[in-house]
Amino acid sequence: MLIHVGEERNGRIDRYLAAALSSMAGALNAVGFLMARSFTANMTGNVSAFADEVAQGSWRASLSFLLLLALFVGGAALAGAFVTFGEQRGIRSIYAAAIAVEGVVVLALGVLLSASAGTSNMFLVGILSLVMGLQNAVTSLISRSRVRTTHVSGMATDIGIGLAAVIMPGRSREEALPKLALHVLTLSAFALGGVAGALLYGFVDTWFFALAGCCLLAIALPSVLGGRQYPSSR
Repeated sequence: MLIHVGEERNGRIDRYLAAALSSMAGALNAVGFLMARSFTANMTGNVSAFADEVAQGSWRASLSFLLLLALFVGGAALAGAFVTFGEQRGIRSIYAAAIAVEGVVVLALGVLLSASAGTSNMFLVGILSLVMGLQNAVTSLISRSRVRTTHVSGMATDIGIGLAAVIMPGRSREEALPKLALHVLTLSAFALGGVAGALLYGFVDTWFFALAGCCLLAIALPSVLGGRQYPSSR
């Protein structure tokens, strides 16, 4: 799931990736909203909120939304640099290692939140925005943009385009069906992950993040440990 890249992948591997990481993204996004009333995977909403606050003259509030966008972009940039570093050295498990880093960060966040009652909401959503950017970049890079685990607006758009292709006669129907199934799965996993995350948070409170970090590590570590370097000719 986190080893094969681009054309090495098939539909089944992409579906596993979408189901596993989209559900985690949905859960983290939902709990972040419950705790801080701010979405960490929804950069479209944050940009709109930034513009609204600027229009109202609320400069301090507007900068907080701009910071979330910057952290999301920063997380994606870090993932891109990390993956490039690994690929240049032939490290096949570099994508899995990036998700493992996300898991460690989320796990550490859970421990910190549970141990300290004074952690600010801005710190929480900032860290979550950073790891959401990282995760979305990793899944986009490894699947060549077929899977984007936090890009719900794009998934909804692709579902609409796919439905049109399926309805209209012609060869495009056969080509569109696998893509449509993947996009529906991604969106559904994100939504179901959000529901599960919100319910779990009601039982375990901030320890939710420690559990989420452990789940991410469980997803990533088999590929990290089982990965191997590319052949020297690559």
